Amino acid sequence: MTTRRATPADLAALIRIETQAFAGDRISRRSFRRFLDAETASCLVAERKAGDGAGEILGYVLLLFRRGTALARLYSLALAPSVQGLGYGRALLAAAEADAFERERLVLRLEVREDNAAARALYERAGYRPHGRISNYYEDGCAALRMEKLLYGARPPRAAPPFLPQSTEFTCGPACLMMALAHFDPATPAGARLELRLWREATTIFLAAGHGGCGPYGLAVAAAKRGLSVEVRLSPPGPVFLSSVRDPAKRRVMEIVQADYRDEAAALGIPARDDPLDARGLAEAVAGGALAIVLISENVMFARRGAHWLLVHGCDARHLFVHDPWLGGEGLETAQDAGTLPIPLDTFDRMARWGKPPVRAQILLRKV
Repeated sequence: MTTRRATPADLAALIRIETQAFAGDRISRRSFRRFLDAETASCLVAERKAGDGAGEILGYVLLLFRRGTALARLYSLALAPSVQGLGYGRALLAAAEADAFERERLVLRLEVREDNAAARALYERAGYRPHGRISNYYEDGCAALRMEKLLYGARPPRAAPPFLPQSTEFTCGPACLMMALAHFDPATPAGARLELRLWREATTIFLAAGHGGCGPYGLAVAAAKRGLSVEVRLSPPGPVFLSSVRDPAKRRVMEIVQADYRDEAAALGIPARDDPLDARGLAEAVAGGALAIVLISENVMFARRGAHWLLVHGCDARHLFVHDPWLGGEGLETAQDAGTLPIPLDTFDRMARWGKPPVRAQILLRKV
């Protein structure tokens, strides 16, 4: 038995194994095609050679990767019934870990059916440990256990804030603030109502198109009014998100709104500095108990040009750990893909700026 990277010519075999291995929650032919072409996916197959040299595919493992992070997700592992229990699963799992390691991934995560004792035993023997449970995850209502394995380095932080995804395309900042509030006060009534209330309190009114995003001072004011100790670091210190707005009337409204937030922040005693921290400085801050809402460019993770807020909540010697409130991947992503993402320090420094001239914005939050 050997393992190799799957090709489009393997599609029929992949569908056959998928149909034999799973009664529901199957990957469609269309999805397999997309995964085989995607730079952010890797599909490996287990192949047994016959005497005449012809190969028979008897299993596969599918990995997904978040751009700009050190995270890999084992999306699916399947075997033909005829070879279950013969070591093919262990071999595919080892190949997947080697593939992720070669791509400098720090953590490999997966979900497994709670009632699948054989699969759970395979992962546990390989060093995976549970770190969560999702009820009603599969089509038949079965729960999923989340498991992860550290491929190298120090362990990821354990006391992470609860992961709460944004419920709209324009509330990444409020979702980050909501996670921070729930971290410092577990009694926080987190949900879409609070998320949208925070957005109403912090929005810049307009963006280039669609609903307005939230600026650093608006988020800072909303956090301070809820009892957190807040610090804003912004460079350059003027209004943000104006470079892509062409309508003079929109620009004027955004300038007035943001000036009002800055004045309100000053009245609340929120310190403001024009020297944002680099990744190592942020690591020191979060190691000391702070959380940081940080503006990034979506280019590295999502290959698009938008501005986006992340919540930085942990670190090790080489990475920052962040919650990204956006669940992308055409509905395929879960908290496994977006929560406690390890991002290399140098990569984070490249992504933590947006626009021309580049804006760097951070809101540091601490419990009073």
